[in-house]
Amino acid sequence: MKIFREPKKLQKWAKAQSKAGKKIALVPTMGYLHEGHLSLIAKAKAKGADEIIVSVFVNPVQFCPGEDYEKYPRDEKADLAKCKAAGATAIFFPTPTNMYLERHSVYVNEEDLSKGLCGARRPGHFRGVCTVVAKLFNLAHADFAVFGQKDYQQAQIIKRMVRDLNFDLEIVVAPIVREPSGLARSSRNTYLSAEEKAKALAISGGLRKLAGAARKSGLGDAAGEDAPRYGIAQLKRDLTKAGLKVDYVECVDAETLETRKKIGKGCCVLVAAYDGKTRLIDNVLV
Repeated sequence: MKIFREPKKLQKWAKAQSKAGKKIALVPTMGYLHEGHLSLIAKAKAKGADEIIVSVFVNPVQFCPGEDYEKYPRDEKADLAKCKAAGATAIFFPTPTNMYLERHSVYVNEEDLSKGLCGARRPGHFRGVCTVVAKLFNLAHADFAVFGQKDYQQAQIIKRMVRDLNFDLEIVVAPIVREPSGLARSSRNTYLSAEEKAKALAISGGLRKLAGAARKSGLGDAAGEDAPRYGIAQLKRDLTKAGLKVDYVECVDAETLETRKKIGKGCCVLVAAYDGKTRLIDNVLV
């Protein structure tokens, strides 16, 4: 497995692989890899990639003031071992100073899909995401890139960026990978105590219950108050009852992310909630 730290060296190598007719996959991550990340590598292998580039970069530009940039978990040695075992052929470990040169002044901003949900609550976050992902696309010469469904809004924004800026690659979205308990896997789960992990199960359990109810009863009131089944309002109450601080629970169109009044086919229900000081996200496609 090749290890790159300088953007230009990765770009030169990737360009050569592309010219040689190799099919290149990119898996962008912030490191501290877990089974969810490894499933993205597996997805790239399943799609026939000849070269799989995993980027490991805790991107400072996507963190808002007061967030956990400094304490975000990092383990380069473990990430290397996991990537090699999973079948990645190259790993990219850039630094903030070689990704954002002195007096860096160009950013990529998506202005529609990023207005709500996490975008409304984390100003500038998706500008940072789009900027670093655009840079990675230019460096990797990838035929496709793999993202996880857990970061659903992010995946939709990246798809829109690719469409609107004419990037010549495919975006593949892989399913959420969960712990045996049902909790969506996340590097930030390491912040949780055993008690907090138990409380967090209200998120995945509630989403599973909501999706099941929607499938059984068809369309209903997304607010949940008048619908004769489990809905958004009840999910919010259950999360609060479990001891979580709800940031949002919203039903949106799965493609446009516009608010849907009714839960039904073609929608996505997304949750963001604080478990102690840790912000967790999850979602379900109906």
